[in-house]
Amino acid sequence: MYTLKKANTFIEENSERIIADYRNDYHLMAPVGWINDPNGFIYYKGEYHMFYQYYPYKAVWGPMHWGHSKSKDLINWETVPVALAPDQPYDKDGCFSGTAIEKDGKLYLMYTGHIEGETEEDIRQVQCIAVSSDGINFKKVEQNPVITEADLPENAKPQDFRDPKVVKKGDFYYSLIASRQEQDGGQILLYKSKDLLDWQFVSVMLKGEKGEGPMWECPDIFELDGKDVLLLSVDGLPKKENNFLNTHSVVVIIGEMDWEKGIFHKETVEELDYGLDFYAPQTIEDDKNRRIMISWMQMWGRNIPTETEQHGWAGSMTLPRELFIKNNHVYQRPVAEIKNYYTNKQDYKIIKLSDETKAFEELSAEVSAIELEVDVKEGKRFDIELRSNQIEKTLLSYDCETSILELNRVNSGIELVGKEEEHVYKRSVYCEPENNKINLEIFLDRASIEVFANQGRYTLTSTIYPTKKADKIKVTAEGIVEIVRLEKWDIEV
Repeated sequence: MYTLKKANTFIEENSERIIADYRNDYHLMAPVGWINDPNGFIYYKGEYHMFYQYYPYKAVWGPMHWGHSKSKDLINWETVPVALAPDQPYDKDGCFSGTAIEKDGKLYLMYTGHIEGETEEDIRQVQCIAVSSDGINFKKVEQNPVITEADLPENAKPQDFRDPKVVKKGDFYYSLIASRQEQDGGQILLYKSKDLLDWQFVSVMLKGEKGEGPMWECPDIFELDGKDVLLLSVDGLPKKENNFLNTHSVVVIIGEMDWEKGIFHKETVEELDYGLDFYAPQTIEDDKNRRIMISWMQMWGRNIPTETEQHGWAGSMTLPRELFIKNNHVYQRPVAEIKNYYTNKQDYKIIKLSDETKAFEELSAEVSAIELEVDVKEGKRFDIELRSNQIEKTLLSYDCETSILELNRVNSGIELVGKEEEHVYKRSVYCEPENNKINLEIFLDRASIEVFANQGRYTLTSTIYPTKKADKIKVTAEGIVEIVRLEKWDIEV
């Protein structure tokens, strides 16, 4: 039997026993055990709260709890007691993903209760509510589960019915819930309520077609710069050129939501991140009217070295990102608060390279931010070696002739392989120069790299696990490439 007391006692007794070699310095992690999806992201009573799918007892996925951290600035996180444990008949095999919303000064969590059976057909997923008046201690309501199999429309499997996202529109709360169609295919179901307890089915808000993945997960919806934006995390989306190469992908859909009819009208569909480790993002609007997103910085179906090497923990979140729309695309920028932790600035201007390599011997970049502006007008290609030592490196390359930006971790350190048909070591994206220049913001942590290209038009997020100290930077040019500006800071939290 899992309980909150058991979980919190285990964390207290075992947090100091982990191996911290790959612990990130400025990314949110749990103190011990396994984490995956961010849950219940909210700005509440002057603080950011992030809950997450959590199994404290081992560095592997297990019966899900809701871990909990809070922060005043999105960078420096404090671990607080576990919020939910699978301790009721309706959630006995897991408190799966969900959302948080404030009502009458109280914090409400809506989550999926997962119930295993003797066979896969016997699995049931139901929606539940927990409430807190202090944002730390939660009580599951007596009415649970508040949405069950009986509330499903036709063509919706009760075995895959999860990840509620709650928003308020007028007098109603709406819940978007991911569902699997009877013959496979994702769909988002819409429910509404006046009190978060009594829910009515409204509509199939969006239905997946053939080739759009067998199951959608973790929906999020928000208004941004006059548009409605829907985020979906998709299991098994067929790959398409450079897109959707991971086992699971995140798509961003810009369109228009008709709340009266409960229908979402699609306009554009794109992959949200072009790296190797990015899934299940959640967003909030904070007190500064910013739309901020955090995602799980791992990928299903691949080895995680901190688990296989028995470090006692697994999983990290991305750097929080502010979202905005430009030219009908969603852009991502690191939140401004990260700059409060910049130190030890080093900078270079106007370095012209012609078919040559420059090693920045005096630069050390391990837990760092790098800003780079490169003029590619006369170039053929440039390679940036990051987190490198004598045998390992993470390679960021740009082909000036095809405008392809590529992140390659084949030589980054511990090999990361998954259940894809072909092992995926690199990802790439078409990234057109702006005024003949490519702008890159690169964030390095102990076990991660996040690349923001051309003011956040494209991002590439990946984990890396160097086997020894790797902090060197080297740039190689084919043709004539001019580094207009290179600035580097260490990040100290």
